[in-house]
Amino acid sequence: MSWTDERVELLKKMWGEGQSASQIAKELGGVTRNAVIGKVHRLGLSNRNTGGASEPAAKAKPAEKSAKPKPAAKAKPAEKPEPKTEAAAPAEATPIRRQIIPAGQPLPPQPSANEISAEALAKVNEVEKKAKKLSLMELTERTCKWPVGDPATEEFWFCGLPVQQGKPYCEAHVGVAFQPMSSRRDRRR
Repeated sequence: MSWTDERVELLKKMWGEGQSASQIAKELGGVTRNAVIGKVHRLGLSNRNTGGASEPAAKAKPAEKSAKPKPAAKAKPAEKPEPKTEAAAPAEATPIRRQIIPAGQPLPPQPSANEISAEALAKVNEVEKKAKKLSLMELTERTCKWPVGDPATEEFWFCGLPVQQGKPYCEAHVGVAFQPMSSRRDRRR
């Protein structure tokens, strides 16, 4: 199945009308609900959670509740203070701010806990100048198996220096390959 212009237009129309992904998939035929959701995401269509269709329904329900007898209304205020105090405490303790990025936009660069330090990179560059530049067939259990270059070219080689005890790489490449856990991950344990 391919997404033709006609099928995409039908998808947009039905999505705008508030139809579910399952309903749209049945109407289009030959696609799954997940395929519809994926296409909606790639097209950047609205989430509909904040759309106008759900607001009138939400407004209508409180109006119906106000028409109910007063004894039911008296029972609710006694129940509401407890959830409010419980819900307020976590919200104050851990405020969550999430940035919404439209579909198709690149993600902003994120700081990585496993970034390689400048010292480690300098050490690797020095080691690679001294490397034995072995081919795959020349590797042994005692030679560093760190690949260098593009495997599709003839300039591809392996480090070949003596390995660190119990590791597949030399000391410099172990420093790059095996990063310490970040403090955030340590706290979870």
